[in-house]
Amino acid sequence: MERIGFTSGSFDPVTNGHRDVIARAARMVDRLVVGVGVHPGKAPLFAAEERVEMLRAEAAAVADTSCRIEIVTFDTLTVAAAKAAGATLIFRGLRDGTDFDYEMQMAGMNGAMAPEVKTVFLPASPASRHITATLVRQIAGMGGDVSAFVPPSVARRLKAKFAKE
Repeated sequence: MERIGFTSGSFDPVTNGHRDVIARAARMVDRLVVGVGVHPGKAPLFAAEERVEMLRAEAAAVADTSCRIEIVTFDTLTVAAAKAAGATLIFRGLRDGTDFDYEMQMAGMNGAMAPEVKTVFLPASPASRHITATLVRQIAGMGGDVSAFVPPSVARRLKAKFAKE
């Protein structure tokens, strides 16, 4: 039986922390579906298509030959998107206690809605524990160097994005 996992986020932009979670989750399943959340009420820095492109490049860089990684967009509940993908596991990265508290609540709600889908928490590795996409956007927007927090291709995209503004 194929083990299918799901991980999601806004990925605006893709960070080294996202890449770490994807790489570690991919080692636990046969197929990992990475869901890019698209919410009409939010105004992301990068369009959904750009975020998908960034993720495809990074997923290819971390892919293990034993795991297929797929990138999709979704505009539903995460647990509904996971079920639609056939996933039985949702992977969530945890940076700190604040993440843990929030993610525990989400895992409880998801478990009540879809008991067959389990949540797996992946603690952030020390090198990425402090990275948030929000802080990366802020630093890049003010001309700072984000190369320690994002893959090189994403750093170039951020630089180009803010050079246009």
